[in-house]
Amino acid sequence: QVQLVESGGGLVQAGGSLRLSCAASGRTFSMYGMGWFRQAPGKEREFVVAMGWSGSSTYYADSVKGRFTISRDNAKNTVYLQMNSLKPEDTAVYYCAARDRRGSYYEPRSYNYWGQGTQVTVSS
Repeated sequence: QVQLVESGGGLVQAGGSLRLSCAASGRTFSMYGMGWFRQAPGKEREFVVAMGWSGSSTYYADSVKGRFTISRDNAKNTVYLQMNSLKPEDTAVYYCAARDRRGSYYEPRSYNYWGQGTQVTVSS
């Protein structure tokens, strides 16, 4: 089992930045691929960004390329999402997810474990 706890959400003006953190506990963190998803009111959960267990592979949604960056610190059992140039359409609950199984990094069903989510609100 892996437990994930997100933090760092909040309210920011358009053009601003936030850094989300996801702290993991439980089994060996370094063995898991990690991803961030988001869900806005009335919409389905959507892929944002992911990183393979080794950190050598990253995957980004087109909507966040060039603005968001995922990173991980296996010594701290933590994955980060740096979000720059935020837009009102980035407003959503952001979820951290972990996986130790095969499947597309872009699909929520490929992830075994989920955090509780953290709200990000971008005002115009």
